Amino acid sequence: MHTLADTRQLALDGIITAEQARIIDSRAREAMVAMGINTLLCAGIIAATLGTIFWLSSAPAVAIFGSVLLTAGLLILARAGALYRMFGNAAALIGAGMLIGGAGIELVDKYYDTAPWIMLPGGAVVALIAARALLMGGLTTRFVQGAILLMGIALHLAGLGVLMEQSQANGSMVAVAYGYTAGVLALAGWTTDVRLVTALGIVPFAQMLSTGTSYFHAAYVFMSPEPTLSILQMAVLMVAMIWLGSRVEERTGRHTRILATMGFIVANLCALVGSLWGDVVGETFWGPGYDWTSDMTYEQYDAARQAYEASALVISANAYSVLWAIALVAIIGWAAQTHRRALFNAGVTFAAIHAYTQMFESFADEPLAYVIGGFAAIPLAWGMWRLNHWLGTRSA
Repeated sequence: MHTLADTRQLALDGIITAEQARIIDSRAREAMVAMGINTLLCAGIIAATLGTIFWLSSAPAVAIFGSVLLTAGLLILARAGALYRMFGNAAALIGAGMLIGGAGIELVDKYYDTAPWIMLPGGAVVALIAARALLMGGLTTRFVQGAILLMGIALHLAGLGVLMEQSQANGSMVAVAYGYTAGVLALAGWTTDVRLVTALGIVPFAQMLSTGTSYFHAAYVFMSPEPTLSILQMAVLMVAMIWLGSRVEERTGRHTRILATMGFIVANLCALVGSLWGDVVGETFWGPGYDWTSDMTYEQYDAARQAYEASALVISANAYSVLWAIALVAIIGWAAQTHRRALFNAGVTFAAIHAYTQMFESFADEPLAYVIGGFAAIPLAWGMWRLNHWLGTRSA
């Protein structure tokens, strides 16, 4: 893993030389500047591609303009020097994006019934060709090949979304589609070695159990109708990714770590929901539900819901709060000992969120709670200090 270090202090302590510190600082700066430039370039390419498609609003015009840009970009990359490579990348990707994105929009708009049957295999073919070129080498730059691979994936998954909409799929079929999408995104992220794409796989993975987000005016909302089951789902992902990450090379390990971190973040968001509302485990899956098209009255529905609740596992909000706090302390301590900074930072962040939330929800007018919590934290901190000392002595 990457290690944070104060190069100035290391140089003063004689651990590294001043010249080594300067080289480390220079490389760190170059990496940050490159990330900023690439982010700006990608945002510009996406905006220009979509804007041009909708501005032209004509399939032939989009196809012609896209072909010209793609050809020009590839020629620049093949013939021009490194100084103009950025323009070649941009032109090639805007052109490819117009062809692939324009085709998808045209299919959905004009040929809706047959669109998924063209988009699904078409996107897969584009992605496979780009993936082979990316892994084996050839055709053009890795940046262009990787971006075209992602465009093919986007077309493929958009076709899947249209197909699910047409078939009015529900239940297990929707969960399978979300799971497939998560797997495809994770594989695409690994192939292109872009961890942002890998991290996006957590979104459809969480949606397998209906965990997701929504937006209302001036409000973003996180929803988890099954917080306990979702936490178990994310826990399985975390354990699997941490186990796998310790057995693979660094390139793959970077992607397993980001998935483990994203799973931890989603699990904590679900725990936040549980700490505020509690949970009747499995109610949205196996509970009675309410069918608006039936003659069921609300009283009948409420009676059925209470009957299910009486036989189900019910975790109160208070119990959730305590269990979440215990889990956070354990994970923060473990992450610190094993140098898993992402999990450590996320754990500390959610510990602060948990404390802040409970301060207003439960303990605003209970000073004794602060007394107990404050005095309990002191021996806990001492115990963690002694554990760290013991582990350090043992490893030495």
